[in-house]
Amino acid sequence: MSQRQTTLRHNLIINKIRGQKRVTFAEICDYLERESNIRGEDLTISKRTFTRDINDIGEIYGIYIKYDYSARNYLIEQEMVEEIDNRRLEAFDIFSALQMKERQKEHIFIDNRQTNGTEHLYGLLHAINHCWLISYDYRTYYDEEALKRTVKPLAIKEFKYRWYLFAEDNGQIKCYGLDRMSNLQILNTHYEKNEGFNLTERLKYCFGIISPTDEQPTQVVLSFDPHQGNYIKSLPLHHTQQIVVDNEKELRISLTLYLTFDFLMELLSFGDTVKAIQPQKLIDDLKAVYQGALRQY
Repeated sequence: MSQRQTTLRHNLIINKIRGQKRVTFAEICDYLERESNIRGEDLTISKRTFTRDINDIGEIYGIYIKYDYSARNYLIEQEMVEEIDNRRLEAFDIFSALQMKERQKEHIFIDNRQTNGTEHLYGLLHAINHCWLISYDYRTYYDEEALKRTVKPLAIKEFKYRWYLFAEDNGQIKCYGLDRMSNLQILNTHYEKNEGFNLTERLKYCFGIISPTDEQPTQVVLSFDPHQGNYIKSLPLHHTQQIVVDNEKELRISLTLYLTFDFLMELLSFGDTVKAIQPQKLIDDLKAVYQGALRQY
């Protein structure tokens, strides 16, 4: 059996279990037999091959399938936080689509973006898990030359298609964009884990990666027109989002977060489909930006 057929079979097994939640081996065999007839390929398997497939799927894709002896069926084990599990399965869907035999260039169009530093992810996570110091050259958008940094890596976060490293640098927690790193090295030097660092708590009331140290979270109330409101309901702005009003005239929501530059830029991207109701500081900041933009014309 070719590698392409094996990859296709893995894809079918995962999607079958995802769609049905729990399946028996007999159901998987029936499903693969039907798919074999539809696709004109032999995708049928023995119990021994299926066991090997389960191990390979966990090793290659990080998607772990386990057998429930009491129910006598198979399910995908959700052992990580929901957000990571969802992204892992999403990544597998994309990978599987790009592995299709048909030519993709006529049917799949991918955003033309520069690399965002994802080549550093594995090394950084390895260093974080083992509490090893790392060094790298880092060039900000304000400096012409890169500076050598040696830090204690703590956590990694994604925001708007970019990845960021949170690290302890000279006793302070700082944030570095992976796309501005080069010459990453994992040093053979162990550091004591910072037990007090919790990125989830640190960014609990943040929109993005900016975490003010001298401010308190603010209750924000926003009003969206009904059309834009549908998008806001399907993809909330923040985990604290609560619906206050939802009718044919508006979607009004409340949020609790810091009034950061990232959040201000997000609101500006909605144009005249959003209106800030409170706090007054946010209203004043939005007015100032709009007035400054008008002066450009």
